[in-house]
Amino acid sequence: MAAKVDKSKCTGCGACVEICPVNAVKIENKKAIVDEKECAECGVCINECPNEAISLPG
Repeated sequence: MAAKVDKSKCTGCGACVEICPVNAVKIENKKAIVDEKECAECGVCINECPNEAISLPG
């Protein structure tokens, strides 16, 4: 399962975009979105997010 973004916590800072090794994260409408097909489920973005807005389901 791909990483999920809690839009209520996301500030659109872009930290997750910069750190994603497979370029699966983008900022759209000032919020992060994860391309589920591209996400490698590595969890790097989770640790990078200063707002704890990203998680891996399960």
